[in-house]
Amino acid sequence: MRTTRRRGATRVLTVAAALALPLTLAPPAQADPVPSRSEKKLIDSVTAVGAKRHLAAFQSIANANGGTRASGTPGYDASRDYVAGKLRKAGYTVTVQPFEFPFFEERATASMAQVSPEPKTYAPTPPDGSAIGEFATMSYSAAGDVTATVQGVDLTLPPSPAPSSTSGCEAADFAGFTAGNIALIQRGTCDFVVKATNAEAAGASAVIIFNEGQPGRTETLLGNLGAPDVGIPVVGVGFAVGEELNSPAGTVVHLVTDTVSELRTTSNVLAESRWGDPNRTVMLGSHLDSVSAGPGINDNGSGSSAILTVAEALGRVPTVNKLRFAWWGAEELGLLGAEHYVAALSPQELAKIKLYLNFDMVGSPNYAFKIYDGDDSDATGAPAGPPGSDEIEALFERYFDTLRQPHNGTDFDGRSDYGPFIAAGVPAGGLFTGAEGVKTAEEARLFGGTAGQPYDPCYHQACDTTANISDKALAVNTGAIATAAVVYAYSRNLPGPDTAAAPKAAKTAKAGAVKAVLHDRASR
Repeated sequence: MRTTRRRGATRVLTVAAALALPLTLAPPAQADPVPSRSEKKLIDSVTAVGAKRHLAAFQSIANANGGTRASGTPGYDASRDYVAGKLRKAGYTVTVQPFEFPFFEERATASMAQVSPEPKTYAPTPPDGSAIGEFATMSYSAAGDVTATVQGVDLTLPPSPAPSSTSGCEAADFAGFTAGNIALIQRGTCDFVVKATNAEAAGASAVIIFNEGQPGRTETLLGNLGAPDVGIPVVGVGFAVGEELNSPAGTVVHLVTDTVSELRTTSNVLAESRWGDPNRTVMLGSHLDSVSAGPGINDNGSGSSAILTVAEALGRVPTVNKLRFAWWGAEELGLLGAEHYVAALSPQELAKIKLYLNFDMVGSPNYAFKIYDGDDSDATGAPAGPPGSDEIEALFERYFDTLRQPHNGTDFDGRSDYGPFIAAGVPAGGLFTGAEGVKTAEEARLFGGTAGQPYDPCYHQACDTTANISDKALAVNTGAIATAAVVYAYSRNLPGPDTAAAPKAAKTAKAGAVKAVLHDRASR
């Protein structure tokens, strides 16, 4: 990937030098007009060198635990313990918050073949999702090895002009179904899990659900059963494959799935500073888990390492507002850790959280510098975030503008842990460097890199290692995170309504910060 160099005030350095970029080169885009000396020193103490060390530690943990740090695995537990240990050493009150969640792993690529009347093998979708085949194992499918006759269940062929199929949605649909057969069910009307549960109750040995057939509903079906409630293999296929398996009647298929689908326990890691007003809590979070297929170094070791580095720098420094950092579990299975945390808060506890900053993938190798669109100024996708989200976006914009570093917006599309906070009305924002999406020609002009290629070519794959990180993106974004954390730690006017703090408290905390920083420097 090409690295753009700048000269003069911006001083975007070579990759090696960028890791130690003094973050005071990016003055805080603060709510309070002028940063104090203590704020500048705090920001200056944070570099991406620390984040790189944490990334190397996460890689070592994955290497020692089957190449993964997914929630519900030893690799995640070791990552949790590593983060919690660093935070306790930095002076935080650390809480490990356990919760139960539905675990799913596809251990090996599934196989599906037509045995008769004409032998044919169908191309699988591999567990890492690196390609889309002719069929795909549904999340939370059970494991199994089945050879049986395929039997259609209440199919609408040819499909109606508009989606309307009720195939498999009622127990009555299975009247006359032969126990032991593979149920062939059409997409439509009800959830996949309802169709699969009804099929299992009717004695089906496996389920094949095919796309309904209207324009836009013909491709291979990538489905999710939502929980480990089905005890037979369930796969999705495209409309054409479904038609083929339905005719002629009596087609025999051999289907093999190798999965683990069960309830397990994982946890969030929460770290709270010993300073600041608990009624004015500033919260930063990143998800700690990887997918099962890989070590998750960019997704999301990058965000986890960056906020851990910032937390270490701020742990023993008095602040006006309370700082709380979070490392979420089971994000990859549906934001489960963040949802559990927010759901468990009382209304009074929730009201104390004045803003939430989210950092999920901040080192993508073919990066773009993306800021969550808090005010919906991009006018695409989701609406604006809760009141105050626009101010968070503006802070990050000023940071990048100070560096003369181009940036663009990214939508609150619900794919990361800001989702539960936004739903609860908490102002939110954060940074993102791109996932499996494709970089545009305009973004390549702004940021370098390669147009027409994914921001992260190793997204959710085994190759998401320490080699899959842009050092420049990590350094610049670590600076942005440190800036936002310090600005909001001392701000007397946090984003959103009714957030003014007493001036005396701010002055006292800043004076304490100066002493703490000078003492820390003297002891090194």
